[in-house]
Amino acid sequence: MDFGVAMFFTDYSMPAAALARAAETRGFESLWAPEHSHIPVHRLSQHPGGGELPREYHDAMDPFISLTLAAAATARLKIGTGVCLVIQRDPIQTAKLVASLDQVSGGRFLFGIGGGWNAEEIENHGTDFKTRFAVMRERIAAMQRIWTEEKAEYHGKYVNFEPIMAWPKPLQKPYPPVIIGGGFPHGARRAAQWGDGWIPHRTLPGYQDVFAHMAEFHRMLDEAGRPRAAVPVTIWAAGADEAKLDAYRAAGVARVVLHLGAADGETARRELDRWAALIEKFG
Repeated sequence: MDFGVAMFFTDYSMPAAALARAAETRGFESLWAPEHSHIPVHRLSQHPGGGELPREYHDAMDPFISLTLAAAATARLKIGTGVCLVIQRDPIQTAKLVASLDQVSGGRFLFGIGGGWNAEEIENHGTDFKTRFAVMRERIAAMQRIWTEEKAEYHGKYVNFEPIMAWPKPLQKPYPPVIIGGGFPHGARRAAQWGDGWIPHRTLPGYQDVFAHMAEFHRMLDEAGRPRAAVPVTIWAAGADEAKLDAYRAAGVARVVLHLGAADGETARRELDRWAALIEKFG
């Protein structure tokens, strides 16, 4: 079982390069950065975790910038978006961002994606909230063509372009893993059908732990004719003890990610040190 760390990188959090170096030296396998372009002042959408929306949601830096710094500061650490809101991004430009970061990192990029929860934020980018998952599917399919074809074209309901030439291509072949974030059953079904991994949503009110859904997720994979190793499960965790990690490993979880919010350097290093002992035992 691998271990990652996630951070809302802001101008007051531990810097990306420093966190990446600290994580790599302590045995972490990956570092993840979430995305929110902005938070509308007036919104009806409620924070999935309930309560007030933490400040870092509207303070977060662009994940591709933070992850580039993290990649430059390390040699082995994988870097991932956790998650990228592709429904708010142009697919041609995003395809170039992903391929460029995969190249400069030496093939260490993990492309975590999601459909988002903030309707007003999404609609400010021109995407209808109700169509966001259909838009997400088309934009990823279009990117996959750009990454793998010399003269790519795509003609869908939401994405449409004639043949184009776009480089670089990703270093990983055919492209970096597309890891789908979302709850059960819908996010799980998307991951089983066309993803390269699943990040279960952990903050929906009343949402059960992944243990309640792993057996059904494995049935989804069997129905889709996909091996379990091809669609690993990544769990976000604010904290974990040995018993919980034992249970995750027994359930077939491939990666556990420590979520640090927007912690400062002292707080982050203290948590990394605590988890380093767990990594030594469970990694």
